[in-house]
Amino acid sequence: MTQPHAPIEPYPPIEPYPPIEPYDTGMLDVGDGNLVYWEVCGNPEGKPALVVHGGPGSGCGTGARRNFDPDRYRVVLFDQRGCGRSTPHASDPATDMRHNTTGHLLADMERLRVHLGIDRWLLFGGSWGSTLILAYAERHPERVSEIVIPHVTTTRRSETEWLYRGVGRFFPEAWERFLAGAPGVGRDGDIVGAYARLMADPDPAVRERATADWCAWEDTVLSLEPYGAAHPYGDRPSKAKMALVRICSHYFSHGVWLEEGALLRDAGRLAGIPGVLLHGRQDMGGPPHTAWELARAWPDAHLTVLPDAGHKGSEAMRAEVIGALDRFAGK
Repeated sequence: MTQPHAPIEPYPPIEPYPPIEPYDTGMLDVGDGNLVYWEVCGNPEGKPALVVHGGPGSGCGTGARRNFDPDRYRVVLFDQRGCGRSTPHASDPATDMRHNTTGHLLADMERLRVHLGIDRWLLFGGSWGSTLILAYAERHPERVSEIVIPHVTTTRRSETEWLYRGVGRFFPEAWERFLAGAPGVGRDGDIVGAYARLMADPDPAVRERATADWCAWEDTVLSLEPYGAAHPYGDRPSKAKMALVRICSHYFSHGVWLEEGALLRDAGRLAGIPGVLLHGRQDMGGPPHTAWELARAWPDAHLTVLPDAGHKGSEAMRAEVIGALDRFAGK
């Protein structure tokens, strides 16, 4: 087992690969009236890799494509249920969220693999994406060649509690405003559950206000980081923000339908899968201890904690990501 503190050879600054466009796209019928958008970029004969976006509910962007050598990778991206170009969209209050759970997303990933005729693929993604990657890999280890995770989370209730309450000790004024956005909830009450109810309110003004308050809090948590956009949540398009907040609050208020600590408990199932874990020392929303715990529990994981990075990453983290993917490209 590689020790979590083992040093890794640093990479020189690395520029992302040039922008590329998909050579194939589609809408996959995953049942329950849901269609999941997918796209494939790079080399049709290249090493298969799946990009698993965060949020939950962020949707896949174009930037992740540029981490992969387009001559050596066949890169698959998809929008998880209810967000991005997938339908129905969670910004619509009529969209039924009962069929949007972690179990559904895992089944969607496996259905997409089969649809594209892929035997095994590398998994790449961070934040919520890392939780989904770990859950998928522990369920289907024979389908995973390698894993690269920047921003490690397992979305335990304790991690969610830190993000929406504990870190408030560093931002007390902003946290009081976030709490005030959930009327009737006490300081020790279920804030996330209250926002989930607000996002299901038939009044659009209520949903818009809750979306704004949630995004303002998320932006505050990341506000001390030296890299990245100033308002990565608040500056999103209106429908994208609404879907993100509705899906996030829906998932987090249900403990993402995972037993507390299950992903760490079952990390032994990842044995034999090479893993690169990257985490920012300055990540206020997800402190490095989760990444440390995972690296200790996963026999083939190699953790690097980057001193200059937070949840929005850094130049050094980008270099580590591209370097790891380049190394795995030939395997």
